[in-house]
Amino acid sequence: MRILVTGAAGFIASNLIPRLLRRGDEVAGIDNFFLGKRSYVVKDPNFTFHELDLLDLERVAEVVRDFKPDRIWHLAANSDISFGTKYTDFDLKGGTLVTYNVLESMRRAGIGQIVFSSSGAVYGEPTVMPTPEDYGPILPISLYAASKVACESLITAYAHNYDIQAWIYRFGNIVGPNPTHGVIHDFVLRLREDPSRLVVLGDGSQAKPYVYVEDCLEGMEFGIGHAGDHVNVYNLAVDDQTSVREITDWTIEAMGIDRAKIDVQYGDSPRGWRGDVPQVKLDTRRMIALGFTPKRSSREAVRQTITDVVQQFREGPLS
Repeated sequence: MRILVTGAAGFIASNLIPRLLRRGDEVAGIDNFFLGKRSYVVKDPNFTFHELDLLDLERVAEVVRDFKPDRIWHLAANSDISFGTKYTDFDLKGGTLVTYNVLESMRRAGIGQIVFSSSGAVYGEPTVMPTPEDYGPILPISLYAASKVACESLITAYAHNYDIQAWIYRFGNIVGPNPTHGVIHDFVLRLREDPSRLVVLGDGSQAKPYVYVEDCLEGMEFGIGHAGDHVNVYNLAVDDQTSVREITDWTIEAMGIDRAKIDVQYGDSPRGWRGDVPQVKLDTRRMIALGFTPKRSSREAVRQTITDVVQQFREGPLS
C-alpha cells in the first residue's frame, strides 16, 4: 500500500513507519520537528520525508495529491497537554486546524481512508469507570482534549459527506522507545541532570493505563483489518493502571540511584497540572470482542519503557 503518516518524526510514527516498510508498503511522512526529532526520521529507499507545517493547507494538499496514498495515518498533534494550557490557541492550530487541512486534502485528492490517534482524555472526568466508547456527554477539561473532540467531529462529518472510512482510537498513555516527552522521558532527563533531587508534578497518586507502543500499533492495525464500519471508534488501552509514584520508584531504581540518597519532592495536588485527569480507566471490551488484547499489562509496559529510555540515554543524548 501507499501510506502517508503525519507526525512522522514523533514517538508513535517513528515506531509505526519501520513496521510499514518491513511489510513492503511505500511510505511518505510529514513533520515540522516541533516535537518530533530529526534522529527519528527513518532512512529507507521506500520512505519519502517532507519537512513542512501541516497548517500550510496548499503544501499539504500538494503532497497528498502527488503521493496519492491509499490511507493516511494522522498521528501529528500536540501531545504535551500542559503546553496547550499555556498557549490557548496551540491545540486549536496544531490539532483541530491541522486535522481539517488533512481531511480537506483528502477530499480534494479523493483519498478514502484515515486512521486517527485520539485520546481517552476526551471523556474528561467521567462518572463511569472504566469508561466505554458510548459514554456521554463528553466534557473535556483540557484544551488538548477539546481539540481531540473537535478532530473526531470533523472526521465523522467528512466521512459522512465525502465517503471517507475512518478508524478513531482513544488511547491510554502510550509508552515505549523514541519518546519526545512524557513522565518517563522527563524523569530520566531530570535525574541525569541532578541524581540527588527529583521534583514530581502532583502528589504521585495519579494513575493511568499505559500501553506499550508495539501493542498500540498491533491494536490499531488489528482494528483496521477487522472493524469495517464507515466510522470505527475504539478505546485502545489496558485494564490495569500504573501510578506516578510507581513510575518514580522504578525509574530511580533503573538508573542505579540509591533511593535513600535522593530527595523526591511531590506536589500537594492529585493533578499534575490544570487539565490533567488524575484517574483514568478505559473500557476495553469492544477491542476484546473484536479479537484484540494487548500482550503487556500497564505495569509491564512502564517497566519495559523505563528500560528502553534509560538504554537510549546510555547510548546517546536524550533531549
